[in-house]
Amino acid sequence: MCVAEMEERNFEQRCAIKFCVKLRETGTETFNKLKQAYGKHALSRSQVFKWYKAFSEGRESIKDESRSGRPSTSITDKNLEKVRSLVRSDRRLTVRMIASELNLNNITVHQILTQELAMGKWCAKIVPKNLTIEQKDNQKDVSSSSGTDPK
Repeated sequence: MCVAEMEERNFEQRCAIKFCVKLRETGTETFNKLKQAYGKHALSRSQVFKWYKAFSEGRESIKDESRSGRPSTSITDKNLEKVRSLVRSDRRLTVRMIASELNLNNITVHQILTQELAMGKWCAKIVPKNLTIEQKDNQKDVSSSSGTDPK
């Protein structure tokens, strides 16, 4: 899930919490409705009650307070696109090389490759995990002609 999508979903839920406060519903009723509507992506109970209390005490702004410091994640749309284009230009790059080139953490680059872009390392190249049968056979042919044994 992208950071922007998560922020958008949280904003929607804060709107719903403010609406429930105006309807004079309880915090528990509000939390249950959010769980029903958003399922596993609903805000935590403590977050719902925090926002419920703030809106009950007269808070009008739905926007979250800005925080100082480094963002909690480096997995942004911009970084996803940078990693994707770098890998497409040279599939033999390692996670460390990509991280160094883009000034990102190794773990962040690994998460972008494996979770966000659904790629994995195969025969010293980063490739999409879901190869077709034809692509797999071609990969084996290329590997066997170069003297390496694919796994």
